Amino acid sequence: MFELTYPWLLLLAVVPLFFKKRQQDSGSVLHLPALARIAGKQQHKPGWRRHVATLPKAIIWIMLVLAACQPRWLGEPVTLPQQGRDLMLAIDLSGSMDINDMVLDGQSMNRLSAVKRVVGDFILQRNGDRLGLILFADAAYQQTPLTYDLATVQSFLDDSQLKLVGQRTAIGEAIGLAVKRLNQYETSNKVLILLSDGANNAGNIQPLEALALAKAAGIKIYTVGVGADQMIQQTILGRRTVNPSQDLDEQLLNHIASETGGRYFRARNLGELAQIYQLLDQLEPISRDNLTYRPQHSLLHWPLALALILSFALAVRQINWRRLYEPAG
Repeated sequence: MFELTYPWLLLLAVVPLFFKKRQQDSGSVLHLPALARIAGKQQHKPGWRRHVATLPKAIIWIMLVLAACQPRWLGEPVTLPQQGRDLMLAIDLSGSMDINDMVLDGQSMNRLSAVKRVVGDFILQRNGDRLGLILFADAAYQQTPLTYDLATVQSFLDDSQLKLVGQRTAIGEAIGLAVKRLNQYETSNKVLILLSDGANNAGNIQPLEALALAKAAGIKIYTVGVGADQMIQQTILGRRTVNPSQDLDEQLLNHIASETGGRYFRARNLGELAQIYQLLDQLEPISRDNLTYRPQHSLLHWPLALALILSFALAVRQINWRRLYEPAG
């Protein structure tokens, strides 16, 4: 099917008629004899010759207007079945995420850096999925709604900073906010992936209250407890082994996951964290509404080419070849 992207630009085709009428009105009185004689000769030309002389110019203008309208050819509709997941990520930004108990290639890094590295790879592999991002500490904030724009989700995750929203951990508020946002979408696989390294000690809503809301909304929650079990510390009395994850409330995270049909994972190092997100890749996608598109082929070059050819022909016609080849002097 033939279609013009900007059909209203066809009104420009009649613009030369207004200029022509204005020129005729203003040119009724000629004070220069030479111009008067030329005008007289033009007026005595047969009507059909005047029309033929202006026809190429009219065609050039119409072709330029047609090109401005951006003509295109639309092919037959093509239907694409679409599958994907709706995943909301909730990432803990509390002060304990600054503990350097993660190791990569022999180099220690803090928990947030490790999460950014692994979750970043997870985001890049989410073709067909919609992702949203919630960051929480003293309170929970939605950074992005559910979106197919994975680059934006990745960018907001990369830009997240420790202590951005406080030092404590509002797990209940993060779940409550995720429930509120996911309820805006009519999907059958609403999933929250919540990652934390501590216990709930902040927020206006308790985790069990948020859990009841999640169960009522049919939201499945996968929880991830991040942090090593052992860490060597150097003190004035020498080296000693400590548990940097002693504040992690595994019982709560496990209860939240099991009550909603999800699963609790423990990530003590980067390897385990990566394996967790590989398992999350296996979540069953749902079938979405089919997407339909029509192949488009631009026809812009055809009117432009015709206008160029006619313009070149008129330019050649206007050249005084005899004077061009006359010897100088």
